[in-house]
Amino acid sequence: MAEHENPDVRAASEALRVAEHAVTEAKHAFLPALTVDADYGIEANEFALHSVAAANPEFGEVPNLGYFVTVSLNLPIWDWGGLRSKVHQSEARQTQARVELSQTNRQIMSRLFTTYNEAQSAQAAVESTRQIEDLATESLRLTTLRYQAGESTVLEVVDAQNTLIAARNGYDTALTRYRVALANLQTLTGSF
Repeated sequence: MAEHENPDVRAASEALRVAEHAVTEAKHAFLPALTVDADYGIEANEFALHSVAAANPEFGEVPNLGYFVTVSLNLPIWDWGGLRSKVHQSEARQTQARVELSQTNRQIMSRLFTTYNEAQSAQAAVESTRQIEDLATESLRLTTLRYQAGESTVLEVVDAQNTLIAARNGYDTALTRYRVALANLQTLTGSF
């Protein structure tokens, strides 16, 4: 998912793709180029389909519409090494793009593993603090029952209430840490 959804990886992949196309384009400069241009339109001083030529009125009415085709063939024979230099430059840029993509992939994978491990430990902390909160709730219930039976003091009840509040705060903190870890993970991989 990180390979397809992460903008850094996508940017590096697209940079590599552009560099590969640049190498292909540079190599195509060694091939002959054939160009064909065709034009069709009015070839006269007058905007009409037929007219009499002022220079040669003896020909009578002649058509104004005309066309012509130009064909050119370019053969790269000698360019003082310019084309070869462009190929080497584009290959160097392609190698640089490959290195950058590899580096980006390694960085993303490192951040992905770190974030995934953080999410796992945060999930374990949520489970642990949930159990602590359950135990604190049960302790408060039992302390309250003992107080009602006259076997416990008010200080023990207040202490049990403080323990429960601290356990709930710990659970909320662990849950927040877990959700932040999931959000960081989704930042790297895209939503899941």
